[in-house]
Amino acid sequence: MSRNPSSAAHAASDPEQALLETLPVIERLSLAYSPARARLPTLALFALDTRLAGLLRNSREPMLAQLRLAWWRENLESSGNDWPSGEPLLAALRSWNGNHKALVPLVDGWEALTGEAPLAVEALETMVAGRGHAFAALAQALDRPREAEIARQLGRKWAAADLAMRLSNAKERETVLTIRSRERRPPRVSRALRPLLVLQALAERRLEKGNEAAVQSPIALLTALRLGLLGF
Repeated sequence: MSRNPSSAAHAASDPEQALLETLPVIERLSLAYSPARARLPTLALFALDTRLAGLLRNSREPMLAQLRLAWWRENLESSGNDWPSGEPLLAALRSWNGNHKALVPLVDGWEALTGEAPLAVEALETMVAGRGHAFAALAQALDRPREAEIARQLGRKWAAADLAMRLSNAKERETVLTIRSRERRPPRVSRALRPLLVLQALAERRLEKGNEAAVQSPIALLTALRLGLLGF
């Protein structure tokens, strides 16, 4: 299917805004607390995760999803010198200054979800680990190596809460909730990583309330404001 000409023109004229518009509400709210220097790398990570999720959601056959994921894995494993032009997400990933290769485990995590239901514990753990690794990689890309492990914890907790909210298979959901129960509460983080803290907290609230609207309630917005500004 060809792209809408007006959409293509919009993406070309303002690629960052085009990527922002692809994000779910919870990621948009979280990104609002990113300082200017960290905004594009964080946007690129959120947009990549959203894109990979869409590949699974819009592929009728697991094999098709795997082929599309393989394209992203191949590009992330490369230096970026031969990336195709005209792809706003790849352009945004250049802000990672070569650290984009550390995002391959995120692709592996999404590929693990293409297996037959009920997904094995190993597959679900691969997904949780992939998002955790991606968050740790962002800390490295933002020159916050001492916070890489904290970021990993945030990524794992977010992944488990997000998956538990979305999985319809009771056995899979129980497995993810078990993984979630073992994760520790991360400590306070620096301003550059606060979008990750906000994202994780909003995902937890959405899971607790059991509906998407919970992340836009006054209490949720106040929680995001506190975490985004103060970091705890």
